[in-house]
Amino acid sequence: MEQKITIRIAGKEFVLKASSPEEEELIRLAAIDINKRLAAYQTAFPGKALPDILSFVALSEGVAALSWQRKLEAAQGEVKDLSDTLGGYLSELK
Repeated sequence: MEQKITIRIAGKEFVLKASSPEEEELIRLAAIDINKRLAAYQTAFPGKALPDILSFVALSEGVAALSWQRKLEAAQGEVKDLSDTLGGYLSELK
């Protein structure tokens, strides 16, 4: 069930569509996180223009997403290795 929601980022309102309550929650949490990061960068760099600050926020979010992606891929590799090892042990027991 698609639902229209309104979020605010950097003082500007955006009307978006969420396809589920879970997606709505994620969108709202993301907006909160972005606004927190925005406030932190504005404090750290008081003279910077808003587009520059938003670029810093986007970059930090991108770096965080790529970092989590790498960690997930490493964990998936470890799971595969453990599964293969376990499969080898189990086949020896037969």
